[in-house]
Amino acid sequence: MASVNELIWDDTILPFQLDSADVRGRVTRIDAALGNMLAQHNYPQPVRALVAEAVLLAALIGQTMKLRWRFSLQVHGDGPIRMVIADYYAPAKEGDPARMRAYASFDESRLQPGVAPYAQIGKGTFGVLVDQGAGMAPYQGITPLVGKGLGDCAETYFAQSEQLPTRFATTINVTETAARAAGIMLQHMPKASPFANGEGGSGEGGLLAADDLVSGDDSENWNRATILLATATEAEMSGPAVTPDQLLLRLFHEESLRVFDAQPLQFGCSCSEAAVRQSLSIYSAKDIATMTTDVGTVTADCHFCGAHYAFEPETLGFEASKPVD
Repeated sequence: MASVNELIWDDTILPFQLDSADVRGRVTRIDAALGNMLAQHNYPQPVRALVAEAVLLAALIGQTMKLRWRFSLQVHGDGPIRMVIADYYAPAKEGDPARMRAYASFDESRLQPGVAPYAQIGKGTFGVLVDQGAGMAPYQGITPLVGKGLGDCAETYFAQSEQLPTRFATTINVTETAARAAGIMLQHMPKASPFANGEGGSGEGGLLAADDLVSGDDSENWNRATILLATATEAEMSGPAVTPDQLLLRLFHEESLRVFDAQPLQFGCSCSEAAVRQSLSIYSAKDIATMTTDVGTVTADCHFCGAHYAFEPETLGFEASKPVD
């Protein structure tokens, strides 16, 4: 039976701020929501681990999104694991849970036993997309894959594209039957950067790193916060013996810690029959005919949740000849 602490804190994101260090952050533990995402697919172990890491990072980063916005973390590579996507949908209204979904594309025949999951992405890109909704152009940022994991990529992205010093501490525990991910994110409050042109960094390939973006008192404060973060153990982050608020107090009790309301999250997909119809509305009757199966229907499957849709071809496209029932 789950303990009271697990029931309260699992599948939540807890924002906080360190006023003395001018640093903000989030701490999260994802259990049932992650399990539900992984249950939609029969992923091999390396893919499960990478999806879990992507979901964890998307939750930590996405919590800052405004109501109804979508944050998407997207990884593409030339290795056996070709693509990993994790989407975070901000709540429709205050108090509602955020929704998350994830998907990976891979070539199982090329997966290498004993090789770290991240190494099996190969060379590629780490990207983020922020969708603010209808009428607004999505924001997209891309940086190369670097370091030893997706957390390193995310830190490089924030340094290079946003000029925001950022640090992640994460722990992933994924088996064939269970999944749990936990982590903490620290981010220095935004200030003007001497590297606004994105050049001259000390990171891999000349990219900017967090330490390039702070100096003087800011550097001292940032270093102190990240040193304290590094003392967090995997057991403390994962719980349940130590709750997230207790962990933050243990780490940062001398940094004028403020903790805000927790954001619950759950597995949830945005796909729908209406959305699929809309995506097919750009096609002519001739195009729709080429998509029609031998049994006389047009079908579509959601990669994220596995939902299956079947339509009468006469109801699809801009030349539809039959109204939708």
